[in-house]
Amino acid sequence: MPVKQSKRPALRRCAIVAAMALPLLGPGLPTADDEPDLTRFYRQKVSWGKCEGVDAPKDFQCGKVTVPLDYTDPAAGTLDLALARYRATGDSRGSVLLNFGGPGGAGVDQLAYGGKDFMSLTDGYDVVTFDPRGVGRSSPVSCGDGTEEIADSTDDSTELGSDPQAVLEEIRRTAAACTKHSGPVLPYIGTVNASRDMDVMRQALGDKKLNYLGFSYGTRLGAVYAKQFPDKVGRMVLDGVDTLTEPLTEQGVAGAEGQQAALDDFIDFCTEDIACPFGQDSRTAREEVVRLVESLDEDPVPTDFGDVFTGQDLVGAIGQALYSEDMWPSLQRALTSLIEDGDTRGVMSLAYGGLSVPARNGDGDGGLADPEDVPLDNLPAALMAINCADDPDRPTAERITRDLGRLRAEYERASPVFGRYRLTEVLMCYGRPKGTDFIREQVKDVDTPKMLLVGTRGDPATPYRWTVQTANRLGSSAVVLDNRDSGHTGYASSRCVQGKVDAFLLYGSLPANGSSCGPDENG
Repeated sequence: MPVKQSKRPALRRCAIVAAMALPLLGPGLPTADDEPDLTRFYRQKVSWGKCEGVDAPKDFQCGKVTVPLDYTDPAAGTLDLALARYRATGDSRGSVLLNFGGPGGAGVDQLAYGGKDFMSLTDGYDVVTFDPRGVGRSSPVSCGDGTEEIADSTDDSTELGSDPQAVLEEIRRTAAACTKHSGPVLPYIGTVNASRDMDVMRQALGDKKLNYLGFSYGTRLGAVYAKQFPDKVGRMVLDGVDTLTEPLTEQGVAGAEGQQAALDDFIDFCTEDIACPFGQDSRTAREEVVRLVESLDEDPVPTDFGDVFTGQDLVGAIGQALYSEDMWPSLQRALTSLIEDGDTRGVMSLAYGGLSVPARNGDGDGGLADPEDVPLDNLPAALMAINCADDPDRPTAERITRDLGRLRAEYERASPVFGRYRLTEVLMCYGRPKGTDFIREQVKDVDTPKMLLVGTRGDPATPYRWTVQTANRLGSSAVVLDNRDSGHTGYASSRCVQGKVDAFLLYGSLPANGSSCGPDENG
């Protein structure tokens, strides 16, 4: 149904991304004396066939695995998880499993449309990916239209920082909407269970060990797997390394700072072109971006979906496009169309990584969702649900009431464009049951074969210091490759990084710890 235009754009974004998460004491981690029988899940094999609803090459195949909804109680229900693959071009030594990050990124579509970046791995592997639980075709979570459960109002009292009590009340109502629209998977979403799902996939694929390439959030997922299943780790690469210890408050500030730096670089790029919609002066252009966001927050523009497009929606789209310099020309064209013609199609496409915008309604019944039924808000809804499930911190009402104004000022100092958007991450877990402390407390000192961690110096989303911190935390198993370039992750943008990663995954040739790739080696 169409979304009513709102004068509260910041909380419209909150309404879209808030999602209820209910993991308790590390879901999926029963004691040794109470280990449930998972035999039937580990006996299945993947049946591969044609992919429905995916415009991909003929050699792209789809399948599924069935996993328990609750690993502590396998009889409580099951989920089907969507898988896809490109088969090995020669003799296959098994599979390499890919996760593209998010959290909330749907692997099937990513591999279908970006598979060319991974064709070198088909020299020895079936290249496989999946939609994690709650994501894409795998029982997608949703918060509905986002504003459906919230009374329409033109009162500005719920602006972040002005009336904390009103903010808290709206978050509560939004959480109820997320629970209503997400189905039974929502209490069991999160990385601890997704890691257990990956081990079921490993067995269903016929692999004794898990060979894995994870990007961004996918590095968190890989690290959790390494701790849960150390004897099943094969060749593992973590690119764009996530933090395992920093709370969402600190992650938000780091993200705002990194994205602002990337935006400043994009503006320098844009203003060198006479067609830049912000003019040719970088300082003025930065001010124009802020004014554009504020203008759309005050007066959103309609979209082809009967929805409205706000300044905070624009911030999210810009943030996606800043992950790679290859997307900067597309971002410039999309912003030009928005400013000159009010056309939101370009920026909305960027918000989904250049893919077509999905449909709205998922059924969440445990079977695979039809591609046309993946909810429009699935990515942000899943992102917040998974982050809340993974983080044990919960801001109290008293703390939010006391600190909201100070936090808003801190975030806006980090970035006048991204600060407010990132601040919502601090608020969205309010009132939820405590997330698992397994990742923060136990994912360390892993006893696995050597793993390759790739950190990029100018990464706008996962700062290089997280690579160093996570490597130290994981212990002697971690080997760091220093990518001295910019952009989010290194594999797809650096020939040097891709070569070293491929050499490790295909042949077991690991670079020396602390070795590097320079910008002159990238392409």
